[in-house]
Amino acid sequence: MKLLKYNGLKLLIFSLICTIFSCDVMKRVKKDEYLLISNTVLVNDKKNTTETVDNLQYQKPNGTLLGTPLRVHIYNLARPNIDSILKANVLDNPRKVAWKTKLLSEKQFYRELQSRKNLNSWLIKTGEAPAIYKDTRAEKTALALKKYYFSKGWFDVKTSFNTEKDSSQRAKVTYNVTTGNPYILDSIKSNIKTPIIDSLYNSKLKIGSLISKGQQYNEANYASERDRLTTQLRNSGFYYFGQDYITFDIDTVGTNKKINTDLIIADRAIRNEDSVARVPFKRYKIKDVNIFTDYKNEYRDSTITDSVNFKNYNIYSYNKLKFRPKAITDAMFITKGNIFKDIDRTRTYRYLSELQAFKYPRIDYVPNEQDSTLVANVYLVPKKKFELTTSFEISQSNIQTVGFAFNTGLLIRNIFRGAETLEISGLGAIGSSKDASNSNDQFFDINEIGGNIRLSIPRFFLPFKTEKIVPKYMSPSTRINLSATSQRNIGLDKQALTGTLNYNWYPSKKVTNNVDLLNVQFVKNLNTANYFGVYQNSFERLNTIAQNIGFIGPDETLRDPASEGGSFNPADQFINEVVSGNTSITTADDDFITVNNIKQRKERLTEDNLIFSSSFNYVKNRRENLFDKNFSILKLRLELAGNLLSNLSNVLDLSKNQDGKYEVFDVPFSQFVKAEMDYVKHWDLGRKNEFAIRTYFGIAIPYGNSDNIPFAKSFFAGGPNDIRAWSAYNLGPGSSLTTNEFNEANLKITLSAEQRFNLLGRFNGAFFVDAGNIWNVFDNVDDEAATFGGFDSLKDIAVGSGFGIRYDFSFFVLRGDIGFKTYDPSRALGDRWFKEYNFNNAVYNIGVNYPF
Repeated sequence: MKLLKYNGLKLLIFSLICTIFSCDVMKRVKKDEYLLISNTVLVNDKKNTTETVDNLQYQKPNGTLLGTPLRVHIYNLARPNIDSILKANVLDNPRKVAWKTKLLSEKQFYRELQSRKNLNSWLIKTGEAPAIYKDTRAEKTALALKKYYFSKGWFDVKTSFNTEKDSSQRAKVTYNVTTGNPYILDSIKSNIKTPIIDSLYNSKLKIGSLISKGQQYNEANYASERDRLTTQLRNSGFYYFGQDYITFDIDTVGTNKKINTDLIIADRAIRNEDSVARVPFKRYKIKDVNIFTDYKNEYRDSTITDSVNFKNYNIYSYNKLKFRPKAITDAMFITKGNIFKDIDRTRTYRYLSELQAFKYPRIDYVPNEQDSTLVANVYLVPKKKFELTTSFEISQSNIQTVGFAFNTGLLIRNIFRGAETLEISGLGAIGSSKDASNSNDQFFDINEIGGNIRLSIPRFFLPFKTEKIVPKYMSPSTRINLSATSQRNIGLDKQALTGTLNYNWYPSKKVTNNVDLLNVQFVKNLNTANYFGVYQNSFERLNTIAQNIGFIGPDETLRDPASEGGSFNPADQFINEVVSGNTSITTADDDFITVNNIKQRKERLTEDNLIFSSSFNYVKNRRENLFDKNFSILKLRLELAGNLLSNLSNVLDLSKNQDGKYEVFDVPFSQFVKAEMDYVKHWDLGRKNEFAIRTYFGIAIPYGNSDNIPFAKSFFAGGPNDIRAWSAYNLGPGSSLTTNEFNEANLKITLSAEQRFNLLGRFNGAFFVDAGNIWNVFDNVDDEAATFGGFDSLKDIAVGSGFGIRYDFSFFVLRGDIGFKTYDPSRALGDRWFKEYNFNNAVYNIGVNYPF
């Protein structure tokens, strides 16, 4: 490790020296070679810098950082013949070898040699070899440009290139592309040999064609149309049909740049030993579906011991059948008597994978030429019924200095013989609070214990059928979850019970729907007397006000150290005296407002919560895969809480507490509506450049039995995935200048934009601007600075800007961002822009993966 750090430091110093003193970039360029420094593509005399054209170039100049080819300099630091150098300078010198092995030991000596080789390899891998110009590559680029524009309909395109070489061994290449006029599609005719396919094409498949009269020719459109027709025919019973049977005959002779197209679909080719016979395609139907539920290769010649026929499915097992037949057949889209559809096999594969009960499912078709039928054989390999899971975490927060958490769980598959999965897990955690070192208590004074039971059902668990509403190809599933946790010395100490009944389904590949039909949360605070022990900033403000008005002496405190644990009763008494008007503070004083706000906040954060809610989540993700850089994600969420309990309270005429709120188990239940919208959009700008934006809006409105929103359902601002110039919970609400440990509210607006680019190899950079804030609205908070009062409150939207460096590990990204307060709404109007815009007051964020 020390050697690695030393080598890294040495590399950094060398790189800086090379950059500052302009070390020779031509070091590895031979006398008869030229360094390529620029490529220019002129299309009809206009410069083209699109990524598509850039990707067609077979040779490109070296990349630069701030105008300097840093990677070339790093590459030049390496020795191309390191093995020969070490052999000549070290290994072939017996005296040097003897001296070094005596000094380091033989093992350390060879380790040191290997480390030098490893560093040299790292320099070569991290760096970039000089881009040496070659005529052959320039010719290939000109040809690639010609093929590209030809494929887009410019059949008369001409390309050439010109190379400028100077005396300093540098080369510049200019590619000239003259497209001429494009060719346009005119007539489109079909020549289909198989009558049944010809009839199907003219009646149905012709509609929705991707090539049509008036289009400019595009080779990609023809390829897409071939794919579309193949998919449609494979889903129409034609088992033997493939792409190769579709061809397009294009005629441009004497057409005045018009294209006449013949769509040709040949008959099926049956290859014999020395000949090929052409016969019309036939539609195939499914004759039987055989399902082998516990297949293994060694069972191929074994005897079936258990079998059942269920809804026209033949279910076989080499051992005793462990699944209820319906659990297996629900995953099948291949149905006896139906015509062959390729999509049925795809859907069956997906559904079987989502069951998480089988590995390596395989589906084979056995054709019967005599009656044009198929026998589908489905081979399933069950996963192990029991599986143990463990995880370990280390954490840190503004309350605990360090924390350790251990999770363990038991996963039981097919627990009720319906491919259900039951997960039973437990959590244990210990930690050290920031106050632990200031007392005689044990170091690990924080602990948490909890348990969770989750049942996953691969269908909707409802008393009525839903097939017509949510077809099974949408992969409907149900999750029932019960959890309980108990925390000690974390905040106010809490016990929490949670239960959910959740339904999930996928209407399409891009859309996910999720419904929490019932979500019950009960949170009980166990140590409310320690509120001011946790929220020290609030206590210090109270203490200062009490000293300033003479309620206590300048050396006294609102805490009673004589009582057990150091009671904060004096602080509560002071609040009551102020609110009751028994002190010199009047309602018009700022100190009164401060004390009243602390009182309201304390009541909110110390009250027990009972939340009965239902919610609907909609997600539309247009991203095709991990490499797709042009996509958008839309998330919508609507949550309603307390309506069921409110109606029951009215019907049963339940009693109210002193605040006029209905209670269940002596706890006022929460009633609110909460809506959220989150939209993310990415643009691929080419050459590893990407621009991304995020817009978020959320509002939670209390009504009926509630005057405010539970803390767990509130919004906060700041942090590595939010407004990065403020740390988590530190921003807002509104323009209020608070020093609370946790700032939260029930309205939130966020707008973010980020420009991402490549720096060096796996290192990427970003510039970002984040804007947003949180406010209170439609609740019982009286502080005007923290309340949203209309469009005028938008002047309190905070703005942060900064930059970041990210390292791409392929499977995740390690991110570091530095945020600067650009517009701080907590300051006075006219004094908000670019105050404390420096590294001393910056917020340093570390995160995993991108913020949006």
